[in-house]
Amino acid sequence: MTISRKMWRLIQTPPSQGAWNMSVDEAILEFAGKGVVPPTLRLYSWFPACLSLGFAQPIKDVQIDDLRSRGWEIVRRPTGGRAILHTDELTYSVCGPHSEPHLSGSVLESYHDISLALLKALDLIGIKADSKMISAPLSDQDKNNPVCFEVPSNYEITVSGKKLIGSAQARRKVGVLQHGSLPLKGDLTRIIQVLNFPDEIERQAASQRLLEHATTVEEVLGFPGEWWTPAHAFRMAFSVVLELDLNPMGLTAEEGKRAMELYKEKYNNPDWLEKN
Repeated sequence: MTISRKMWRLIQTPPSQGAWNMSVDEAILEFAGKGVVPPTLRLYSWFPACLSLGFAQPIKDVQIDDLRSRGWEIVRRPTGGRAILHTDELTYSVCGPHSEPHLSGSVLESYHDISLALLKALDLIGIKADSKMISAPLSDQDKNNPVCFEVPSNYEITVSGKKLIGSAQARRKVGVLQHGSLPLKGDLTRIIQVLNFPDEIERQAASQRLLEHATTVEEVLGFPGEWWTPAHAFRMAFSVVLELDLNPMGLTAEEGKRAMELYKEKYNNPDWLEKN
């Protein structure tokens, strides 16, 4: 018996500015959510390095001058969570309507479905990871922590207890967006140097906690690999686990136009960045 497979769109984009990456994700959300384009898996990266804040995270968490002096950019995500430094990583996003089976139901149900594909992708590159529910409530320290990869979350992807993929989701009236980061290499504590802490003792403590709670592909495997290796694994895993036919395509002209509007009016606008 032939199993019917759902067609999704696959988009792979070159390294781009943080504000443009977030504009593209939201444009895809709008069009995929309305059914104008198929549900979409997008794989991308960032250049230059960019710090992204969660939707409701206060801008006061960041030392803007120190960030700019390093040549890094900053953007506010449409999703929740805490700060992530996007560099030396593979980023994925999934966008589609609420009616899409893998995105329907509760936040946790859709997280669970996507986490199965993420686990398979890691398995394909030789990493045995776990994904579990968090049973205990967040501590006060976790609630106030400005660093995403140090805070536990439901169905996070971990290796030997350390977070390897951090994800966040936005559920809008038009549809669902989930995106996340897979750090490939580099010093994860770089982010600590551009965030505000009461004193240097707490900054050093935050760096130590981050190294205890998060990891990279390079740390797990002993080598980082090229961006295309995990990207190919993501394509294979989403296709196999979610039973999808992934059709490589680009943005439509209308999506590109909408992304440019969002870039100018929202994600590259200081009013959006400084709203909290």
